Amino acid sequence: MGDEAARATAFEVVVSIINYRTADMTLACVQSVLLQIGHLNAHVVVVDNESNDGSVEKIEAWIAAQPNGAPVSLIRSADNSGFSGGHNQVVSAFSSRFYFVLNSDAVLRDDCVDHLLKQAQIQPKVGLFAPRLEGEDAQVQTSCFRNPTPVSELIRAAQTGHVTRLFSRYDQPLSMPPVATDIGWASFAAIMIRREVIESIGLMDEGFFLYFEDTDYCIAAARAGWSIAYVEPARVVHFRGGSAPVKKLGAAGKRLPAYYYASRTRLFYKAYGWHGLVAANLLWHVGRSIAAARVLVGGSYPRAVASEARDIWTNFRTPLGDRMGGGRT
Repeated sequence: MGDEAARATAFEVVVSIINYRTADMTLACVQSVLLQIGHLNAHVVVVDNESNDGSVEKIEAWIAAQPNGAPVSLIRSADNSGFSGGHNQVVSAFSSRFYFVLNSDAVLRDDCVDHLLKQAQIQPKVGLFAPRLEGEDAQVQTSCFRNPTPVSELIRAAQTGHVTRLFSRYDQPLSMPPVATDIGWASFAAIMIRREVIESIGLMDEGFFLYFEDTDYCIAAARAGWSIAYVEPARVVHFRGGSAPVKKLGAAGKRLPAYYYASRTRLFYKAYGWHGLVAANLLWHVGRSIAAARVLVGGSYPRAVASEARDIWTNFRTPLGDRMGGGRT
């Protein structure tokens, strides 16, 4: 199907995938989707976020080699528009009842799309549908969470069981499968969004370059009356960290990119205002003090991410400013 014809068609589902220097992963992801949508009025759109590594040409050649009418289109972004910007381009260009946002480091298990659509039909007042994320070994990944709060920053920094238990109702990760009413946000590594949600709250905030845009969008959707459903039969294999470096860097204790902290600052400011941002940062420091105190009672000191004590103040003076974290000190 030609791109112009595709743009003019109202689809049941449009699957949106961003490529940034992950051509092989992206094509594996696309192929897993195509195996599931042949019976649907559906379309796959790949956005190349200015990879400049030859991957867009590889993807373009692969699409050109498909049979005429294959439901795949490629958008070459004029710049690296980030996670929100990339997916927003798809929503703006293609009309659909549902948009399935999907990471390039993911592949669908059998009937994933059908399970999501079935749940959407059963629950017409639910706006977002989160599939089960799992590793290659089929072990479930935590993908649904309570909303972040200043207290959750205390828990995150302390990394201490007593603190986590004391403030358990603020602890973000949920047991899987989650209780539906506990879900504040779900990972956008794979999420299906009803068109009416976008019509009521708009596109994702492009002030987030990468990270926390999913949390922000789920908070906005909840404020507009939309809830999130976890659809366990819909399964997605997620190769964590394949499309972004933060998890790997954090696990190694290395310094995270400035844009990560710029997004964190933006989220807390939008969700809780200036005082909430200050409280989140101060409680993070309290948490690290608790972590350090563990040494005094014979415990170990949990590894900290390099420079995080300073980096959480990124863009503090201009919390809605440079999304790349130019305000990092």
